[in-house]
Amino acid sequence: MARWEPGARERLVVAAVDLFTEQGYDATTVAEIAARAGVTRSTFFRHFSDKREVLVAGQATLSRLLAEGIAQAPASAGPLEAVAAGLERASSEMGPVNRDLGPRLKAAVAASTELQERDALKSIGLASAMTGALLARGVPDPTAHLAAELGVLAFKRGYARWSEAGPDEPTGLAPHALAALEELRTATRTLD
Repeated sequence: MARWEPGARERLVVAAVDLFTEQGYDATTVAEIAARAGVTRSTFFRHFSDKREVLVAGQATLSRLLAEGIAQAPASAGPLEAVAAGLERASSEMGPVNRDLGPRLKAAVAASTELQERDALKSIGLASAMTGALLARGVPDPTAHLAAELGVLAFKRGYARWSEAGPDEPTGLAPHALAALEELRTATRTLD
């Protein structure tokens, strides 16, 4: 097995998601994930503390990108415009592997209560990162929290649409996430 071959983390994520989908989360072992990815168990544990952590691979990076985009939005941008800038920044880093994993990851999460819980924690982490970035811009607390939650929902809805669109889809994630955010903005106007 190639211990130091580049791309091990990405291969581990793909292997885990495939195995979770094929045989279920509970039936999948770390040894099987490592073997499928062509690495050793110790390589797995250099990247992840346990198999649950595979689900949130890249969460810290995604949180950072969302917060950076919000921070870099023009000073005149309103809260949702800043969130849109965060979505654009994070979307720019999502490529074909991310899109291809979408449907399989969705199926794996739907089939496992443990993964659903981990996915919920991931959403909380993303919302927290965006809330912090909005608060740093001077957005009032309730508004920052609401805008961040809408941002997470828009990201998830946009990602689902993008990943379901297939490999022939000419656009990246950003147009889907921004369209979802606009739909949510419109929906909030009907809440009165």
